[in-house]
Amino acid sequence: MGLIGYHKTVFLVLILIFSGLDYSVAQEHTPSAPADSASFAEQDTIAEASDLSLALSRYSRVVREKFGKSPLFITILNVVILYSIVTLVVLLIIILLNRNRLQREEKQRLYLKEVYQLKLMDYLFEEEKQDEVRKDLEEIAANRFERQLLIDQMIDLSINLKGEIKETIKELYLFLGLKEDSLKKAYSKKWHENVKGIRELAYMNIREASEKILDSLNSNNEIVRMEAQIAMVRLSDDNPYHFLHYMEKPLAVWEQVTLHELLIQHNLEVPEFEVWFKSENLSVVMFALEMAAWFKQLSSSESVIPLFEHENENVRNTAYRVCGEIELSDSLPAMERVYEKESHKNKLEILTSFAKIPEEQHLGFLKSVLDMEDDVQLQIQATKAMENTDEPGISMLIKLMKSKSEYKNYQIIIRHVLDGRIY
Repeated sequence: MGLIGYHKTVFLVLILIFSGLDYSVAQEHTPSAPADSASFAEQDTIAEASDLSLALSRYSRVVREKFGKSPLFITILNVVILYSIVTLVVLLIIILLNRNRLQREEKQRLYLKEVYQLKLMDYLFEEEKQDEVRKDLEEIAANRFERQLLIDQMIDLSINLKGEIKETIKELYLFLGLKEDSLKKAYSKKWHENVKGIRELAYMNIREASEKILDSLNSNNEIVRMEAQIAMVRLSDDNPYHFLHYMEKPLAVWEQVTLHELLIQHNLEVPEFEVWFKSENLSVVMFALEMAAWFKQLSSSESVIPLFEHENENVRNTAYRVCGEIELSDSLPAMERVYEKESHKNKLEILTSFAKIPEEQHLGFLKSVLDMEDDVQLQIQATKAMENTDEPGISMLIKLMKSKSEYKNYQIIIRHVLDGRIY
């Protein structure tokens, strides 16, 4: 219960107490009705009521005597009640004033948005009006609220513009001194201001805050980190992912997806992702592996294979999967060597990659997996990898299935895989 609610409750309780006291006093002076032919039950009820009345009467006398001796307590209660009423009135006035202010700002925002759009269109497409528009915008954008709206409108336009027209918007942005507004936000101690400032500088291709943006890459706030990453991609000339060299915080999956989408949507130059395979940031290593697989960078094969010895299990798992996805046949002998010491999850990934890169010379290894492993999942994946080598592998599987020299559990697995009823 809040302070105001508590005060109101105390006030109501006091009213009820004093009402009860008055009622009990009245009951003391009320003459009892003469006895008549009422039943014993009614007499019992009357007796109970009389006892309750006497109890209340005694209680009321005690309370009145106590309050009579404590005028300070009553004064404090009156002050608290008055304070509660004043507080409620003040809060109501503040809420109403704030609502009116928000309504006025919304109306002003809609009006200025329309004005700015028309002025910017005139500035971009009617060269003879450019000087007039500059003066008008200087007069209109007189405070922080209006200048922020103007920046937002410029960014909305710049998103869909390229070449000379986009440079024209940038010139107006610099002329009106809006760059200082964005820099101030970028260096603010408030994270939401940082996000706004970094975004504005990135869209307007302003590089003066590059040091601040680099520092923000390792911010404790994930939204600031993401905005800094996007800004570095936009501000890059050669390698849009150069900032990955400076990443110390883990690169979340949703951040990786966003960075990949930026590369595709803006048709940026694709870097050689193998340069990050040796990064100390494990999330960066796995992101680089994923990107190498996505863009089918076969040239990275020599850099992927050493990752089979990486100390992190997830990095090794990603490396095995990437080799299968880009069909790096050179990686199969290395995977064969590390298979025995790997975890169950990574063994399964290795066999999955063998199935994606079917080669006859590795049938002996796959046959040894069938003999050596007792795990059904591993046996199934090894059988599929043998089947994918086509005629040589299928022939070997049929011989194993029909062999009567000894019975092994994988013969049932072979039968089902070859029959195609499950897979």
